[in-house]
Amino acid sequence: MTQANERLALNEHLGEDEDTQKGKYLTFHLADEDYGIEIRYVTEIIGIQKITEVPDMPEFVKGVINLRGKVIPVMDVRMRFMFPPRDYNDRTCIIVVNVNGTAVGLVVDEVSEVADIPEDQIEPPPRSSRAAASRYIQGMGKMGQDVKILLDVNHLLYDEHMLQSAGAQGAELF
Repeated sequence: MTQANERLALNEHLGEDEDTQKGKYLTFHLADEDYGIEIRYVTEIIGIQKITEVPDMPEFVKGVINLRGKVIPVMDVRMRFMFPPRDYNDRTCIIVVNVNGTAVGLVVDEVSEVADIPEDQIEPPPRSSRAAASRYIQGMGKMGQDVKILLDVNHLLYDEHMLQSAGAQGAELF
């Protein structure tokens, strides 16, 4: 299946109503780990495209894209977690999420699948104040022998550092 066909198939899952989205997570690969975000926040998945840089933004905010006439900010999740940067390739995707009425693009290394992770298979995140990325973790989802790191999209987009550097309202963040 081509990258475009995979994105199309995943985008079809995004049209489901909220009741059928419970326990569903869009999983993606970043650095050497697998992550997931609640599907209810995801509006679509697109391939990497031209990102227009915006001055005076945190380093992890790559800029903005024009998505069908709407300008949306784009965050590189790899850089948000302070992982080493990597060149974008044909597997790199932008996951468009909508939180509190604000659309934001999240650049990830590769989108994997829409996975069902029942609530009883989610453990609380490990307690660690040392890892900067740990404050963005909602839980650890068990899938057979694998573990997916489930992210809290609200904290990922609106933590105190970002609020201080970019304003308090969602639309003012970028």
